[in-house]
Amino acid sequence: MSTPSTTVGSAVLGGPSLPQERRLVTAIPGPRSQELLERKAAAVASGVAHTVPIEAVAAGGGVVVDVDGNSLIDLGSGIAVTSVGNAHPGVVAAVQDAVAQFTHTCFMISPYESYVAVAEALNRLTPGDHAKKSALFNSGAEAVENAVKIARKHTGRSAVVAFDHAYHGRTNLTMALTAKSMPYKSGFGPFASEVYRAPDSYPFRDGLSGAEAAAKAISLIEKQIGADNLAAVIIEPIQGEGGFIVPADGFLPAVVDWCRANGVVFIADEVQTGFARTGAMFASELFGIVPDLITTAKGIAGGMPLAAVTGRAEIMDATHGGGLGGTYGGNPVACAAALAAIDAFENEGLVGRASEIGAALRARLETLQASDPRIGDVRGHGAMIAAEFVDPVTKAPDAALTAAVAKAAIAEGVIVLTCGTYGNVIRFLPPLSMPDHLLQEGLDVVAAALAAA
Repeated sequence: MSTPSTTVGSAVLGGPSLPQERRLVTAIPGPRSQELLERKAAAVASGVAHTVPIEAVAAGGGVVVDVDGNSLIDLGSGIAVTSVGNAHPGVVAAVQDAVAQFTHTCFMISPYESYVAVAEALNRLTPGDHAKKSALFNSGAEAVENAVKIARKHTGRSAVVAFDHAYHGRTNLTMALTAKSMPYKSGFGPFASEVYRAPDSYPFRDGLSGAEAAAKAISLIEKQIGADNLAAVIIEPIQGEGGFIVPADGFLPAVVDWCRANGVVFIADEVQTGFARTGAMFASELFGIVPDLITTAKGIAGGMPLAAVTGRAEIMDATHGGGLGGTYGGNPVACAAALAAIDAFENEGLVGRASEIGAALRARLETLQASDPRIGDVRGHGAMIAAEFVDPVTKAPDAALTAAVAKAAIAEGVIVLTCGTYGNVIRFLPPLSMPDHLLQEGLDVVAAALAAA
């Protein structure tokens, strides 16, 4: 076994200083990781599960290092959070400076400049050249809840439409918006009322054009809900947990046009797709749409908890004073991290890097698909690519194969995440700081795991 090149314990080196290599010193989990997992089982609620059985002690570039000295290739980015790279130097410096000044005042009590600066940046960067305003929160689910609140207040209507395969969060309202029962909703009801579901565009499974899928969804909305009762339509431009489903061309523009014609607020949930992840700053740009409201989180602050709702000023201002906010929303340390992360997205070529990573992912996965009919579909944009695994004859979802490939890859030191309503999709979300050699090595391991499955 090789000797760990990263000190573990009180003097762990992280960020870009980490050797960019896959290194297995022990089996996964190693003995020290196993000790933590035993403590976790005794101390942490069993509903808080984990995917990779390690104790992480450092991360940066394209790797996560555990307490036993193993270095794993990270193809998950903490679910699309560490897009700028874990422990990015600019984010680290900004956090250190901010935390030395003050850790909290509550923006609703004593405002501070960094919150305003983040709002200004979001108003500038999000799609559309109309007047915008923003409000900051802590998590993607919180942002979605507040977007719905704002839309209801603006329209005076109560109904909200979400789509098949949607994921919007784990709070009560966002569970209602989320489509998948297990593990997100089962046993947690009753859920918030006046939430309805429409069919999305899923080209691999429905075979419809974008126009056909939009007409089907709009017909259902008009017949079962009625435009006059509808406050908002909310959708992920590329659905995340539902399976990285990319809608057919024309689907989203048709839905947006219908919303505009009927006074319905169109909310783009870009919690997972935002901030360069798809090869555009926001995925809405890929489809030529301008949302009325856009929710962001995950990649916004380089790993610090922050989220936002940004939208048309007249819609955002519909809410009375005190109607939006929260004790920790727009925490000053998180805001400092966000400003540093946004600077990296804009000035370190990360939008282009996402496209390069996406091209490499697609090329490798499509080559595998050409010789292995168990890969039913390869889809996505930028550094947000997925492979859907199926029965090669019936095209039925194959969740067992998907789980086996992911488990085998993790055992060999490559972090991969599964997703999909049917549990049959592996999603690839590498940090945009990942070097090419690690990306290819990670895909080698996944390919070997598939061949052996």
